[in-house]
Amino acid sequence: MILAAWDILAHWVLPFLFVITAVVFFHELGHYSVARLFGVRVETFSLGFGREIVGRTDKHGTRWKIGWLPVGGYVKFFGDADAASQPDREAAETMTVAERKVSLQHKPLWQRSLVVAAGPFANFILAIAIFMLTLMLVGRVVIPPVIGTVAHGSPAEAAGIRTGDVVRDIEGTSIHEFGQLPEIVSTSAGQELAITLQRGERQYTVHVMPRNTNRTVLGSSETIPILGVTSSAKVKPAVVRYGPVEAFGESLSETWAIIAGTFKGFKQLILGRTDSRQLHGTVSIVVMTKNIAEFGFLALVQLIALLSVSIGLINLFPIPVLDGGHLLYYGCEAVLGRPLGERAQEVGFRFGLALVLGLMIFSFWNDLAHHLNLF
Repeated sequence: MILAAWDILAHWVLPFLFVITAVVFFHELGHYSVARLFGVRVETFSLGFGREIVGRTDKHGTRWKIGWLPVGGYVKFFGDADAASQPDREAAETMTVAERKVSLQHKPLWQRSLVVAAGPFANFILAIAIFMLTLMLVGRVVIPPVIGTVAHGSPAEAAGIRTGDVVRDIEGTSIHEFGQLPEIVSTSAGQELAITLQRGERQYTVHVMPRNTNRTVLGSSETIPILGVTSSAKVKPAVVRYGPVEAFGESLSETWAIIAGTFKGFKQLILGRTDSRQLHGTVSIVVMTKNIAEFGFLALVQLIALLSVSIGLINLFPIPVLDGGHLLYYGCEAVLGRPLGERAQEVGFRFGLALVLGLMIFSFWNDLAHHLNLF
């Protein structure tokens, strides 16, 4: 019993807490840092929700605490009604001049916007820093884009792709390493791909429709579009280390590739080209974290970078209760010359909350279906 409990703690709980805490901490630190820069009083900096497990109050009056539910966090500013940064309008009316100077709601519009945007951008900065350090210190294993095997009956075979072909371009994207193939193909559901190949001295283009195939990836069953090819074992992989400037450029490209891939995935989902059951939530993140942790600490840090970009991007979606929703309200304020009415903001907040909770429930149900075999 003790060994089983320790196994769950060491292989499931601790890796997940390490990853999610790092992502959430830097997100909230972004909000906190810019708010403090503009003289806003921060009342609470919380990792997790619910009842406080442990905490302390610093000399600025900020309560730093850890909640018992470790799936997020928040920063509560002076003048906020709740953890979602809804303005406390009743309190605002009775604030003194000194209190207004440290209230987020009474700061200029551009300062409020920067405080809100700082959270997601802190996530992007964290990811870029991780990618940079990895490229500089460890390097990247580069496998040349040479086709090794072509599966019988696969889309690649039907298109005429052969062993030894070198992939040069897919849909206008130059291909420099084999790892780019699955990245591009994985978001191509229902879309024919134009692939430029080199065979000997000749270059030519084939058109391939990837085929959806059920596979288990990091403990999660996924429907993934594939071509049906593998890399060539005859071509030796190379480990490439980058200097600071090159690493920074590559890190920006890596971050943008994740953002572009996320948008493309959502587009496929909205257009019905991807099965909605591929939308996963917390349970899948726990399973993925456990499986990735088996590859070592570096793999876990790489996962932090990936999730940091994803969470930063999702928080910029223009949905009330998310950072993007606050920016949407601020945008309306900039156009109208005044804040949106209290009723309009309240309706938007309720709609956003219902949408987010609905997506969470839906993704949780998908997780159960995948990992507990309910169907």
